[in-house]
Amino acid sequence: MSYQPVFALFWENVKKSIQNGTYAKLTLAKTIGDTELKNIYVRPVLLENDVFSLSLTAKYKTEEIESFHTLDEAFMILAPFMNNPFLTALLFTTENDITFKLNKKRVASIIEQAPTFKNASDVIMEMQSKGISI
Repeated sequence: MSYQPVFALFWENVKKSIQNGTYAKLTLAKTIGDTELKNIYVRPVLLENDVFSLSLTAKYKTEEIESFHTLDEAFMILAPFMNNPFLTALLFTTENDITFKLNKKRVASIIEQAPTFKNASDVIMEMQSKGISI
């Protein structure tokens, strides 16, 4: 069975946490072997005129590259990185931590744990105070 439907379900949790104002951060991690790309960090940003966007920071061995995307664009960009090179995506919210994991057989699972963060990201809190919704 493919992991993509499970990752799509995981991404629904990302969308919900942004809409609910509970999103703290998202990280793609745990690479397969020694890869050039080490992590991808996803954080919300407000661009000019309070336009919501996601900042994707790809951390390589020797550099970092940042790009800005809509929620749907970010999903399309991040999904192919699952299984190559990443095995884990960690969503931190104020309600719980949600982990998307691929095991050695590439079977996907979603695990929920107690929250690591007490506060949502600064940008999410700013959006709430300005009445900006997604």
